[in-house]
Amino acid sequence: MRIPLPFKEFESMNFGIVTVSGISGLEPLSVLAARVGATLRERRQTVAVAESSAGGLVSAALLAIPGASAFFLGGAVVYSRRAAKALLGLTPEDMADGMRAETEPYARFIAGRIRDGHRATWGIAESGAAGPSGSPYGDAPGHVCVAIAGTATASRTIETGDADRVSNMDVFARQLLLLFDETLRAQSSAG
Repeated sequence: MRIPLPFKEFESMNFGIVTVSGISGLEPLSVLAARVGATLRERRQTVAVAESSAGGLVSAALLAIPGASAFFLGGAVVYSRRAAKALLGLTPEDMADGMRAETEPYARFIAGRIRDGHRATWGIAESGAAGPSGSPYGDAPGHVCVAIAGTATASRTIETGDADRVSNMDVFARQLLLLFDETLRAQSSAG
């Protein structure tokens, strides 16, 4: 499922499945958040965040930036179907045609839903299995799908191969902000 965009000149970016090993090579969450926040502030754009397995780490990192109210409109930890219904207004119809959590189409869908619900420029989302066990859908621990919805869309599947819950939560949060940073940079060079 592709989220309809108001600006057709930006292509949907799909980066495929990326296998990562822990957090080595990834910038600290605070560095990624600061760079994203500075870009959003400079462009006078806003973001809303939907997290599941990252447990609010992305929202916390963005909110730790002084002046975050200039770009951060809100966030939700959507950790269950009940939370998806209550916080995003998801219905059984939304989940028809094989749509399920922990997939790129679902991550793109909820990124668009959180964006629209907050009337933000951007919506960013992740859906995954932090561990130590896999998900009810059969995804291994360390599996996450991250997505961006705005004037451009992007999504990526990450496989850490690790069952460490805390480590995966950190990697998931960093990967979501990394994809958002890459998308913002690509948009800047495209325009």
